[in-house]
Amino acid sequence: MVPMVDPPVTVIDDDSTPSNNYLDPGESIVIVDDSKEIVLIFENLLSSKGFTVHTASTAAELYLILQRENVALILLDIGLPDSDGTEILKDVVKHYPDISIIMLTGTTDLKVALSCLRQGADDYLAKPVTLDEFSLSIRRTLQKRRLVLDNRRYQKQLELTNFRTQFLHQLNLKMNSAYLNSIELNSVLQSILVGITAEEGLKFNRAFLLLFNRDNSELQGKMAIGPPCRAEAGRVWDEIKKNNLHLTDILNNVKQSCLDHDTELNAIIQSLNIPADDHGHVLIRACSSRQSIHVQNGLSETEPVSSQLLDILQENNFIITPLFSPNKSLGVIIADNFVTAHPISMDDINSLEIFANQASLAIEHSHLYKDMQNKITELEEVTHELEKNKDLLIDAERYSALGHMSAQLVHAIRNPITSIGGIARLLSRKNEDEEKQKFLDMMSMEATRIEATLNDLFNFVGEEDLQKSIQPLYPLIRKSVMLFYGSMKKQSIFYQLDLPAPDPELYIDQKMIRQMLLHLIRNGIEAMTMGGILTIRCTREESHIIITVEDTGSGIPAANLDRVADPFFTTKTYGTGMGLTLVERIVQEHQGSFSLEQGESDGMRATITLPAATESQPG
Repeated sequence: MVPMVDPPVTVIDDDSTPSNNYLDPGESIVIVDDSKEIVLIFENLLSSKGFTVHTASTAAELYLILQRENVALILLDIGLPDSDGTEILKDVVKHYPDISIIMLTGTTDLKVALSCLRQGADDYLAKPVTLDEFSLSIRRTLQKRRLVLDNRRYQKQLELTNFRTQFLHQLNLKMNSAYLNSIELNSVLQSILVGITAEEGLKFNRAFLLLFNRDNSELQGKMAIGPPCRAEAGRVWDEIKKNNLHLTDILNNVKQSCLDHDTELNAIIQSLNIPADDHGHVLIRACSSRQSIHVQNGLSETEPVSSQLLDILQENNFIITPLFSPNKSLGVIIADNFVTAHPISMDDINSLEIFANQASLAIEHSHLYKDMQNKITELEEVTHELEKNKDLLIDAERYSALGHMSAQLVHAIRNPITSIGGIARLLSRKNEDEEKQKFLDMMSMEATRIEATLNDLFNFVGEEDLQKSIQPLYPLIRKSVMLFYGSMKKQSIFYQLDLPAPDPELYIDQKMIRQMLLHLIRNGIEAMTMGGILTIRCTREESHIIITVEDTGSGIPAANLDRVADPFFTTKTYGTGMGLTLVERIVQEHQGSFSLEQGESDGMRATITLPAATESQPG
C-alpha cells in the first residue's frame, strides 16, 4: 500500500489575513497536522498577524492543549497518525461547542467535505491552499464565531434585563406591601435593608442606612444589616436557608430573630455622625449632588475617601446612593459585597437607585404619618385640658384683670383717700360741734372702708394654706402649656419642651405650682407679639430641680429688672406685674428661689429653683 503524501501549500503573500481583533484576550488558534512543513508555514503566517498559535501533530497532543489553553479555532487535518480527523471533529463539537473548526485534507472528495460540514465543521480546505483561500477562511470562520458569541451574549443580556425588570417590579410590590403595613420608622428602615440584601432582593452582602436628624444639621448612622465579619456570614446564610426564609417571610417578621445578628453592625454604623456642612465628605457629596458614588479601592473617582468611613466598613469597594424627597435630602444607603467580593456592576447600581427612590418615599411617608399623629395627639390633649381646666384658665384671666385694676386703683386712689381719711380724723378730734361731728365721723369711716378695699385688692391672691403632696413635675408643665395652645397658634408662637428623663418629683401644692407656671407662660406669650419660640427646660442639680421658661420677645429694660416682681409694677410687655409677684410668693412658700434675666435671644428667662422631694416627705 502506497502511503498518501500531502500536496504542498501554495503561499501567496496577502494583507487580507484576519487580525487578532476577532479573538478575545487569551484565546488562541491550534494547528493540528502531521506535516511539519505545513505546520511551520501556517504558524508563521498566523503569528505574523498577531495570533497566539499552538501546534500539534497528533490527536493526543491536541487534547492536552485543549485542557490547558483557551482555544478559539482549530485547523484540523483529517489524516492523523493516531486518529481519524472526522472522529476528532465529532468529539470537539460535542464537548467544546464554542470552538470553530476548519478541516484540512489532501483529497478533494466532495462527499468527505459535505460530511465534515454536516458534523459541525465551519469550513473545509483542500490542499494545496493558497494564502488568499487560507486568509479568507480564517477571517470568515472567526467572524462567524464572533457573531454567534456576540448574539448569545446579547441574548443573555436581554434575558437578564427582562429578568431584572420583572424582579424589580415584584420586589417593589413586596416592599410596597411592607411599607403600607408598617408606618413605624424603624420597621420601614429594616424592610428597606432586607430588600437590599435578601437573596430575592438586590443580593448585596451588607447594607447601611444613614439619615439626617430633624434639623438637617447632621447625617447620623441609623441601622445596618449583614454579617459583621466574613466568618459570621456563612452561619447567618445557613440559618436563613435552613429555615427556608423567603423575602416575604423576613419582611413579615422583620423584628424577629433573623435580624438579631445585626446588633454588632448596628452599633458600628451608629457611631458614625457627619456634620451636614462637611461638604468634602463623600457621604455629604452624594447627598448634595443627589447622585450615586461608586467607591473603588478606597477612591471616589480620583478623590480619597474618609479613612474613618473605610475603617468602620472594613471595605474599600462599595456604592453610596442618596435618599431624598422633593424638598430635602433624607440620607444615604451604603451597600457592598463584603463577603463574596463580587464587583458592583452598573446594573447593580441602577437597581439600587430605583429601589432607593421608593425607599425615600417610604421614609417620607413615615415622617409625615408620625407628624400627623403628633398633631392629632397634641390637639386631643388641648381639647381635654381645656375642658378639664377651663375654670383654672378663667381664674388666671380674672387674676390678671384684677391685678391690673388693683394697680390702677392703688396708684390713683390710695394717696387721696389716705389724705382725706387722715384729715377727717384730725378734724374729728378737734371739732366740738355735734352736727359737724356726724359728717366727720362718716367721712372717716368711709375713708377707712375704701382703704380696706384697696388693701383687699392688693392682697387679692391672699395667702392660703398649702396643700402639699409629692407630685411629678412634667405633667404639670405639659398641661399648663396646652392651656395656651390656641393663643400660641394665633400668634405664630412655637413651644419647645426639654424635659429629660426621669420625671422629677416635688413636694408641692399642685394648684399653686400650676398658677405659677400659668403666669410665667402667659408673660412669655404676651412678650412675643410678633411670634417667637417659648422654651421650657428642666434640669437637676444635686437635690434641687431648676425650671427655666424662656421667650424670644422684646424683653425688659435692664433698669426695670429689679422691679418686675414688685407689687403692681407694670410694663407694657409684662402686664401688671401682679403675676410675677404671685410667682415669687409661691416659690418662696415652697422654699425655692426665683429670678428673671435677659435670655440668650433678646427675650427674658425666668428661672425657678425648687427642692426635690425626699423619702421622708408624705406622699
